[in-house]
Amino acid sequence: MTDQQLEKLKYPIGKFECPSTITQATIDAWLSILKHLPNRLEQLVANLSDKQLDTVYRPNGWTIRQVIHHIADSHHHSYIRFKWAMTEDNPVIKAYNENTWAAQHDYNQPIELSLLHIKVVHAKLVYYLKGLTIQQLQRTFIHPETNETVTLDKNLGNYAWHSNHHYAHIENTLKLEGWI
Repeated sequence: MTDQQLEKLKYPIGKFECPSTITQATIDAWLSILKHLPNRLEQLVANLSDKQLDTVYRPNGWTIRQVIHHIADSHHHSYIRFKWAMTEDNPVIKAYNENTWAAQHDYNQPIELSLLHIKVVHAKLVYYLKGLTIQQLQRTFIHPETNETVTLDKNLGNYAWHSNHHYAHIENTLKLEGWI
């Protein structure tokens, strides 16, 4: 497999590129992605067997099962990051090692609890974000791994991208395997 092929498997929709101007229409589109991901994801994986769930989406990548558990954990973190930025002035958020988390034994469990977790977290996240003004979405946090100051509107876009990014990992795997 070439480096280019591997990169396409790793980033099937490309890397996140935040627009220079984030409009209300952009925010609404991102919120729609977050709102609809839980049902889209559940429908995509509803009929997969354990063997299929334990298929990696790329060489040395996570299994479909691990991706689902990762989405639940990552988006839970995101929800907390939004709340920190709204309740503290430019806080340094807590980073975590995603690969170490994915290696934990709970990433081998059935996916139903994580699918439910994603539904709940997304419902809470979308409700919370819809209640914020454009000005509030300019509040920031600092990501300790990059020392980058991140605005909440950019973080919203990043998690909309993250939703589509991992959905594409799973969908592409199902297509490549001939399962859909």
